[in-house]
Amino acid sequence: MDANDDGNRRIVLAARPRGEPNADSFRLEHGPIPEPNEDELVARTIYLSLDPYMRGRMNDAPSYAAAVEIGEVMTGGTVGQVIASKLDGFEIGDFVLAQGGWQDYATLGAGEARRLDPSVAPIGSALGVLGMPGLTAWSGLREIGRPEPGETLVLAAASGAVGALVGQIAKLRGCRVVGLAGSADKRAYLLDELGFDAALDYRAPDFAATLEAACPEGIDIYWENVGGPLFEAVLPLLNTFARVPVCGLIHWYNATSLPKVTDPTPALMRAILVKRLTLRGFIVFDHADLQDEFVTEIGAWLREGKIRYREDVRDGLENAPDAFAGLLRGENFGKLLIRVSDDPTVGG
Repeated sequence: MDANDDGNRRIVLAARPRGEPNADSFRLEHGPIPEPNEDELVARTIYLSLDPYMRGRMNDAPSYAAAVEIGEVMTGGTVGQVIASKLDGFEIGDFVLAQGGWQDYATLGAGEARRLDPSVAPIGSALGVLGMPGLTAWSGLREIGRPEPGETLVLAAASGAVGALVGQIAKLRGCRVVGLAGSADKRAYLLDELGFDAALDYRAPDFAATLEAACPEGIDIYWENVGGPLFEAVLPLLNTFARVPVCGLIHWYNATSLPKVTDPTPALMRAILVKRLTLRGFIVFDHADLQDEFVTEIGAWLREGKIRYREDVRDGLENAPDAFAGLLRGENFGKLLIRVSDDPTVGG
């Protein structure tokens, strides 16, 4: 797919969604290809990353990061190639990682782009296993999960970009790993390709019973990506001193209000006290200082064939809104990327 001839296409936030984003939430605009000012570069987007956190950025509500404004380009990590540069250290043809957003061309200033070496790893991996999802998995498990050999780790959304890496790292640390996934092909992937010890259907009516059977010695680490009824099944099985890294709550991202349920606080607080549980939320940039150590360790495991990853690549910037809605429904299989233009590092 060649770079488009329509100037700079931009997908902007057209309206704040109530519930699931739809066609009315976004607007495709056309503008000129930008020219860099002093200390700027312009990069043509090759890959755009789609990630669950983007749903929260569509809301006008207090959060850990500013909301996308109406009429503003949707936020998103990108890998691109420099087409013009007045920024020291960057030349035409360089590949760069940045927060370029949902558009064909991004203007980037000092400190907003990091050069990539395509001889080290495929450039798309900078948005996945060697990028933000990878650092999320590696740092959250290290700093909060603290896995020990022989422990049992259970993780939700186990076949996703974060979950698949969490499980593989835990296996390398000597843990028993139980992954939760909603489709048979995803569960087969966890067992056959990633080497998990068990893979369960969290949508099954007997899920709580099968989870208990799969964790005969209880759960030492629960990696929370989803929230909702999954945690209700996990809570009674948590061992004394269990750790719960809270990475995401995708079950509620499209909710227009919190569900009306019996107050779970007494049971949860009692479990936290009696079992001395650790529940800790985190955001990836909490651990930005670990970036170099993360790349060194995961990079070595990749070269040694100890880590596998899967990408779900869709073509066309115009397809980003539909792909994003599908991501929130769990329709992707692996790290979801939009290929906005041809990747010149991939042979034809």
